[in-house]
Amino acid sequence: MEIDGLAKNILLEAIELGDMPTLKRWIEEGSHELKGWETDLSSQTGASQAGILHGNNDDMVAFRWVEKDNNNKIMVSVGLSDAPILEKRISDGNGLLAQHGASRSNLFSGDANDVIFTFSQMKNLGKFYNKAWKYVFSNPSNFSRIVCLFLYDALLDYISQLIHRFKDIKPRIYRGFAFPFIRAGANVFLREITTLALIGDVLKGEIDVAYVTYLGYDEIAHHSGVRDFDAFIALKDLDKQFHRVEMASKLCHRPYQLVVHSDHGQTNGATFKQRYGLSLEDLVKELLPVETQIYADMSPSTGDHFVSAFTLPGDKVKEYFNDKTHDVNSYIQRYNPLKKPDLVSETDANVLVLASGNLGMIYLTGYVKRLSYEEINQIYIDLIPGLANHEGISFIMVDSEINGALAIGSKGTYYLETDKVEGENPLADFGENIVKHLRRTHGFKHTPDILVISMYDKEKNEVAAFEELVGSHGGVGGEQSYPFILHPNKWNIQDGIVGAENVYQAFKSEISKNNPEQMEQGSCELEQTLN
Repeated sequence: MEIDGLAKNILLEAIELGDMPTLKRWIEEGSHELKGWETDLSSQTGASQAGILHGNNDDMVAFRWVEKDNNNKIMVSVGLSDAPILEKRISDGNGLLAQHGASRSNLFSGDANDVIFTFSQMKNLGKFYNKAWKYVFSNPSNFSRIVCLFLYDALLDYISQLIHRFKDIKPRIYRGFAFPFIRAGANVFLREITTLALIGDVLKGEIDVAYVTYLGYDEIAHHSGVRDFDAFIALKDLDKQFHRVEMASKLCHRPYQLVVHSDHGQTNGATFKQRYGLSLEDLVKELLPVETQIYADMSPSTGDHFVSAFTLPGDKVKEYFNDKTHDVNSYIQRYNPLKKPDLVSETDANVLVLASGNLGMIYLTGYVKRLSYEEINQIYIDLIPGLANHEGISFIMVDSEINGALAIGSKGTYYLETDKVEGENPLADFGENIVKHLRRTHGFKHTPDILVISMYDKEKNEVAAFEELVGSHGGVGGEQSYPFILHPNKWNIQDGIVGAENVYQAFKSEISKNNPEQMEQGSCELEQTLN
């Protein structure tokens, strides 16, 4: 059971405050152990779930990226058209859920055949329903309960917005009228049906392993803040879901083991635009010739995309599923009457600027290959110096023909191939594994011409997201890179695992120890009663 976006430190604070009594009891009774792990450079769900569920997140640079060799297509990890393509790339048929597994509300399937609300399988409308849904509707009160909780959660967000304004809580972003309902979709609707479907799986006893994602905390923390009272209310409600699943598992003869973990964390902070009065797109425009054609996508990489997939306008559903040229993000942009049309399209532009939390990407798409440090300095003489010397940027990464990969800050340069430092080390505040992460990303096929990491204040534990989000993730700096694993004490999971692919190996090893052929296949007492 994955809590999207919850850092280990925040989990410990929630437990200490008494908001997660179920998880606290597991730890105190000794049935479970809490471990931390470290994400890859791009601390976001796409890369993490690809690694955890399939053991492969190669070439997944960020939440979205450009593929120059594919007509400069912008790939989006939650795109309804892109997610199936990405799964084909990363899957070898031996995913975490390949053996009698079930995927519920995830980005990728882990090679499970039994899926519900799994993005990579959303084009197959038959994947919206299976027998696990029986437990969603087995009780007539479930639907009305979900509706009431949905409306109540939307009301809570309106109240939260008023409190933030009245108390002048900062950083603060504009959420708008529609967001509370999007939030309620993630925090209530998906949460409740995911739990009920999972309880159905447990009671039926026909699957060996299930993987589910709870999106609510991540969505709220993005807009309210990672330690906001609103976010801790969401964690309290999530804890109740774990208790419900625990009770179901105790009614079943089959010895299911419960694991709670997260795919990444979030780091708080005022946005880049709030701090410096301009976006990354604006900064790049200032540093390039006036005639340069620029296209930028700085829209927040949040669960809005996931929820929006279930709320398409009725008269557009058929059009959407028959149209294979766009994904959910382009759909939202296309049918949003409040969005101003872009003057330059992504295919016409010769510079593309993208954002993933505090990780920015600049693709010089007028050139087929990734340009070198020397070539960029010759073509756009102000771009690299202007970025590296901006107070809101910690460092940029570029590829030098002479020296290989370089991490360049305002006061120094780190030579990634030789570990030589010239001046002050721009990577000093980003952890002992940052060089390893950068080297790996540098070797990806679709790494941008210039990779940008925003400022990180180590003392305040703040970053400046290039997206308009209070809590952000997708890059590096602070708690966004440090999620957790709460596992049964019989499991042998090392503390401090680095990289989502290694989490897959650890999970896969423990699952394999419980040979399904040797496990009791009896049905549940409650299942017999219901029948």
